[in-house]
This record gives sequence, C-alpha cells and structure tokens, in this order.
Amino acid sequence: MKTIAVIGGGAAGMLAAISAAESGARVILLEKNEKTGKKLYITGKGRCNVTNACDDTQLFLEHIRHNPYFMYSALYAFTNLDMMEYLERCGLRLKVERGQRVFPASDKSSDVIRTLQAQLAEYGVDVRLHTAVRHLLIEDGRAAGVRTERGDTIKADAVIIACGGLSYPSTGSTGDGYRLAEEAGHSVTSLTPSLVPLIVRETYCSQLMGLSLKNVTLTLQDSRKKKFYEGFGEMMFTHFGITGPIVLTASTYIQKPLKSGPVSGAINLKPALTPVQLDKRLQRDFEKNINRNIGNSLGALLPASLIPVILALSEIDPQKKVHEITRQERHRLAGCIQGMPLTVTGTADFSQAIITQGGINVKEIDSSTMESRLVRGLYFAGEVLDVDAETGGYNLQIAWSTGRLAGLSAAQEE
Repeated sequence: MKTIAVIGGGAAGMLAAISAAESGARVILLEKNEKTGKKLYITGKGRCNVTNACDDTQLFLEHIRHNPYFMYSALYAFTNLDMMEYLERCGLRLKVERGQRVFPASDKSSDVIRTLQAQLAEYGVDVRLHTAVRHLLIEDGRAAGVRTERGDTIKADAVIIACGGLSYPSTGSTGDGYRLAEEAGHSVTSLTPSLVPLIVRETYCSQLMGLSLKNVTLTLQDSRKKKFYEGFGEMMFTHFGITGPIVLTASTYIQKPLKSGPVSGAINLKPALTPVQLDKRLQRDFEKNINRNIGNSLGALLPASLIPVILALSEIDPQKKVHEITRQERHRLAGCIQGMPLTVTGTADFSQAIITQGGINVKEIDSSTMESRLVRGLYFAGEVLDVDAETGGYNLQIAWSTGRLAGLSAAQEE
C-alpha cells in the first residue's frame, strides 16, 4: 500500500487526502494548526462560498484571472457541479444565491468543514494536528517524505503540498508551501494580495465609512487613461478606501497598473440612467424643492451621507437655494453622480486578502496530474499554485479541483 503525506489541512489538502485514501492509499495529513479547515471557517464571512454553480465549464474558466489553461484538466476532471454533487452526497445541503454563488443551506462554514472531516475519518486518513513541516525528503530525484519542525521523519511514497498562500496569515497561511517548493528547485512568481480592499487617496472615504452602495458601476483606468476594469454591483466605503464584491474583483486586475503609479477611477452611482435621463430627473427633483437648500433636496436620489460629499465634489454650496442653481452647476452635479472620482494608491495587505496572487510557477507542474516536473512523486494543490480567480466561489473550486486531481494522481502513480 502506498503512503502519501499531504501537507496542509485546508480545502485543497483535505480533498487531496480524501481522494488519495479513496483510491486505496494510506494517507497522513499534516496540519500545523490545532484543527483542519481553519481558513475555510472564515471564508464568505463565515458562510463559506463553496463554489459557483455556473453550468458551463468554459465560462467558469473565464473567471480565472491567471493561468486558466493550466486548470483545464483539473476542472474538467472534477467540475464545480461535481463538487456540489459530492457535498450533497455526503449529506451537506446546498443553496445557490445571486451570482450563482453556492453556500451550505445552513449558512455555516463549520458544516462544510464537518462534512470533510467526516470523510477523512471514513477513509481512515491519519490526521496529525500541531505538525508543521520543516523540510521535504528527496532521494534520487524523488519525494520520499518530510521532516517536521519537531525533527520527526515521516517516510512516504509521494508528498502533496497544499498549505495555502500568504492570505489571512492568522489562519496559518504563512508561505510554507513556497519555501518547500523552492527547496525542491521550483521557482515562485511575484506574490501580491488579491481579492482585497483598495486604498483610496480621497479623504471622503473616511467620511462615508460603512456606507454600502448597490447597483453601482466602478471603472478603473491605468496611467495611460486606458480602462482595464469595469464592474457592476455592490461596494462599501471604509476608513481607508473601498471594499465589497466589485472592488474585490477589481483588485485582481489592479496590481500591474499600480506599478506605474496611482490608478484613477470613477463610481457611477446611477448607471441605469443615461446622462439625459439623469438631467431630467434632477430637473424634476429641483422643481419639487425649488425654494429649499440644495443640500436638503437630493434625498430621493442619494443616501443622506453621500449628499454633502457629492456637492463638495461638484463645488456647490449645500446652503444654496435650488432655484439659484445654474445649468452649469446642475451638469457638474450630474457628472459627479455618474462619475464620482477616486484615486487608488494601493491595496490592503495580506491580512485582509482573501487569496494570494502569484505562486509556484505552473510551467514546472504537469497540469494533467499536478505532479512536479522537477521531482517525481511531489504534487501541488490549491492556493500555493500561481492560479487565481475572481470572487464568487471560483478560488475554492480551484482548490477542490486541484486537490482532487493531486490526490488521485499521487495514489494511482505507478
């Protein structure tokens, strides 16, 4: 019987261990934390967006931002729909929400973790907690086991590295996988936080802290004024900038443009209206409030906390009477409503990042098995790879699919 050591008890590691054990291997799962699934527990604000229910695998691949072609074999072998079926077969009820996001019906990430832990137990996986790996054992160009931080040697016929990236380091994601991969001769690409809030220069963000906006459009352009992102949906202001679904997705596109300096952008607060329609709407609102101050006349159009900010950006005195507003001022106001300016100077750090952008160079990995091209019997899965996607359950599916493929390949390798 083959012995397989899996390093990391997160999403990819647990599914790799289950898949290898299912195939008849003896599996030892090594997790440095006090429990498995620690990062899974906090994903989706504690609800765990397990995958996306998109029923077209090709379309699913379009949401993978870096190295989507590397994911072909893994994703077609174990699709998002396969993962949903697997979890439900294991007794976990699921539900699909807006944007095809899939959650446990209970809204509890702990139920996802319990389901996987039950599978680990059912297939007899030897789970060793509080066990950090210090070195890989490589003999004659082949993975032969690991040495733990305590100095214990664990011999194995294959090793799967699935210990995450650098995001949410409090959950144990401290880059161990990159260190171990480099030790084996692999190269690691530039590592940056992704699916992360953006830092904005404008001080109005702190004024608006906590304000959520729905059905708005965020547009970003690089230093050459070329648009590189446009997203429609929800966002929120923070004390240092902006966050929320469309912002997190924007962050997957922004690292390269930021290298050339601050990125300019705009928020369209009323994207459903044409400029002509918005102007007519403003005129109607002005007629109803003709003798009031402009600062008290926009409540039907904008959230209360946003009104003084928009008026300041439009250079209009909030105490000015509506009937005194000039046509030029009205047009400036409309321009700010449909193009609220902002300047992105950076992103939040890894402590707030959902995923890591960058990772082990996928050219050094066989995409059909997840095995290293440099060291036989060494496999990789999950966030440690240089593959990442937009928000919406896509990144967890990368973990599931690569974990499944790595586990099966390691167990079935001759």
